[in-house]
Amino acid sequence: MKNLLLIVLFLAARPIFSFAQTDTLPSLKLNFVEPAEYEIGGVKVKGAKFSDPNAIIAISGLRVGDKIKIPGIETEKAIKSLWKLKLFTDVQVSIYKIIGDIAFLEIKVQEMPRLTGHILRKIKKTQHDDINEIINNAVRKGTIVTTQVKETIKNEVKNYYVGKGFLDADVQVTEIVDTTRQNAVKLVIKADRKKKVKIHRITFFGNDHVKSRKLRKQMKDTKEQRRLFSASKFLKDEYKADKKNIIDYYNKIGYRDATILSDTVYRNDKGKLEVDIHIKEGSQYHFRNISWKGNSLYETERLQTILGIKKGDIYNSELLETRLRFSQDGRDISSLYLDKGYLAFRIDPVEVAVENDSIDLVLRIFEGPQFTVDRVVVNGNDRTHEHVIRRELRTKPGQKFSRAAIIRSQRELMALGYFNPENFGIQTPTNPQRGTVDIVYDLDEKPSDQLELSAGYQPGRQYGANYIRGGLIGTLGVKFSNFAIADIAKKSAWKPYPQGDGQVLSLRGQMQGSFRKSISASFTEPWLGGKRPTSLSIASSFSHFGLDYNNESYFRTLNNTISLGKRLKFPDDNFISSTALSFEVLNLLNARGYFQTPDGQNLATGRFNNFAIIQNFTRSTISYPLFPEQGSKFSLIVKATPPYSLFRKKDASTLEEKYKFTEYIKFRFNAEWYTSLGSKFVLKTGAKMGYLGAYSKKHGQSPFERFELGGGALDQQSFQITSREFITLRGYPSGVSTFGANSHGAAMFNKFTMELRYPLSLNPSSTIYLLSFLEAGNAWDSFRDYDPFNLKRSAGLGLRVFLPMFGTIGFDYGVGFDKPKNGEKFFQNYGEFNIIIGVEPE
Repeated sequence: MKNLLLIVLFLAARPIFSFAQTDTLPSLKLNFVEPAEYEIGGVKVKGAKFSDPNAIIAISGLRVGDKIKIPGIETEKAIKSLWKLKLFTDVQVSIYKIIGDIAFLEIKVQEMPRLTGHILRKIKKTQHDDINEIINNAVRKGTIVTTQVKETIKNEVKNYYVGKGFLDADVQVTEIVDTTRQNAVKLVIKADRKKKVKIHRITFFGNDHVKSRKLRKQMKDTKEQRRLFSASKFLKDEYKADKKNIIDYYNKIGYRDATILSDTVYRNDKGKLEVDIHIKEGSQYHFRNISWKGNSLYETERLQTILGIKKGDIYNSELLETRLRFSQDGRDISSLYLDKGYLAFRIDPVEVAVENDSIDLVLRIFEGPQFTVDRVVVNGNDRTHEHVIRRELRTKPGQKFSRAAIIRSQRELMALGYFNPENFGIQTPTNPQRGTVDIVYDLDEKPSDQLELSAGYQPGRQYGANYIRGGLIGTLGVKFSNFAIADIAKKSAWKPYPQGDGQVLSLRGQMQGSFRKSISASFTEPWLGGKRPTSLSIASSFSHFGLDYNNESYFRTLNNTISLGKRLKFPDDNFISSTALSFEVLNLLNARGYFQTPDGQNLATGRFNNFAIIQNFTRSTISYPLFPEQGSKFSLIVKATPPYSLFRKKDASTLEEKYKFTEYIKFRFNAEWYTSLGSKFVLKTGAKMGYLGAYSKKHGQSPFERFELGGGALDQQSFQITSREFITLRGYPSGVSTFGANSHGAAMFNKFTMELRYPLSLNPSSTIYLLSFLEAGNAWDSFRDYDPFNLKRSAGLGLRVFLPMFGTIGFDYGVGFDKPKNGEKFFQNYGEFNIIIGVEPE
């Protein structure tokens, strides 16, 4: 019985030890009761296609020269060691030759199959890219296919569906033999996502002082199904973060002891999720006594004014932290010290007493020494010359450290449009022994040039008493935003063109058949002389607008402009003043019906000169022009000609003589505000106003420089009437009598805009955002007709895509609510579809 038991236990073991019957072993008998001892004379491996035989022998522990018992524990250990690798489906150790007391062993393995690819079944094609990426990140081709590998893929794919709200998704992973390769398999992934599991209700218990609706609003990613425009799905990590948001909100309104006692997530009878959250609010606390310690540089009264928290105010830890450390508007204690060089400044709020619902605070200040800027280092400017960057910096060696100067420097660099704001970095390594700090700007250059290449069809339309022909339009334009004209003679600088000095060179041409063509060029040097931010701009354009196929009726313009701009120091250095001289020559030939005098007479033929001085005052605090999230921009523009009529001794005998030198004074005011609403939403509000005045009632208003309200960007770019200023109003066509002014332009206009923007991508290589808008505006012939409350309203949706090489490409669909009724189809009669190419319209 003892011998039989030993035999059964040995044969039942998972590893298999066998003996090959060869000619050298005609009659080998094993004694399982008393195993014989042998010396290992050699070890070889059989069946290893991908594994290293030497490694298999080493891991087995069977070494030549060792003495082992056969059968014995040494061979069993060898098999178990190889089995633990999980690389083989079968492992055997056998004797293939014995010479005396020397045995030669063979390790025979059956390797697990290798992965050569995968197949997706019952998965939507739109999800293939995502699923393929998940699988490729989980396993690589050539990986040994184990149960763990299949389970990993199953869990990763299921998590993908769970992340989209399909909590009941069923994923199966099986393997099939790859007949094209030896010992290889492919994995087949099947997925049945089933129905999306949505949250039916989120119920709060114990919230006696805060409404449940308010608490649900704090849950950014966990929403009920009934909420409009919000996804309803349950994600564990987001749910955990949303519970923290609830407690943060309670802390914000004074309930600093608020806590979530318990929460339960379960399925109701219909399979939807129910979320129950039990809250203990605690008491609402208030600030009582606030005292300061350690402040020697500033008086307590000034610090208390900046803090802005009074006795009796609701205890708000978030507000306290904002006023102490960092506030978007610069109203915080830390900014006060950091802007004076106290880089080691520290302030710690300490609660010294908590009585009933009142808290006493002591704000302990460590001012520390002042730090001086030692080095200013710029990294990452591969194309832009360093002097172009340094002239925008407000941080200079030898100055006292200032956080405000760093923030302003960052804003100025971003305004250049040459660098990626997402990869912008600032480092401030300090040397406490010397009391110095280095400022390192880490930049990432991005493409900033633009190419405008477009073709389209402009339909014909009625303009006044004339019909303007339609036709194909072709446009080609380039804008080099970082040109270097000083290097134009250097062959080595043409990569592909001289760049790096921050100059702007623009060239643009447009043609519509043989009867309409235009060409323009401009050059801007932002730092004339290189020492001060004084800009010089030169621009020239020519256009020919034929009114018939024989060019017997047309108007032509030639415009040249030169301007100087300068950054002001008063009222602050956000102001820029620009003064320009413009000279325009307008030639008309049988252009009857396009330009009219205030009393209705046509200017059909003649040469008219428009010489004007333009003064522009602009204040901008916008840091990132592609998608501003905060800040504002205001501009006041005055354009005026000399008052020729005041110097004439006698009245002109003809219209051509009267308007040979046109005269006017023109005012424009633009305002834009950008406000971040949270959750990526940005609200833009804007107002635009314009007025065209005259020096004398006898001479009257100019027939040129009038305002044209309505239409979209293509109306500005492809339907331009020279000496006319187009103001878009989405939802309405241009050049119509809807706006109360005649079709030859208005003398006054108002326009108000409100846009809600949401970014889909803020990557500088493709900035994309959606928008919805409300607009209202109108135009009038004279100040006498002006009615600021008589506005034409519109609303709509839009999309903007900014590509560095092409500029802004966008689409707007607007519905004008105050159009005259024409038929019964609302969207056909009231809607207008607009396309934006190149630049954002006015």
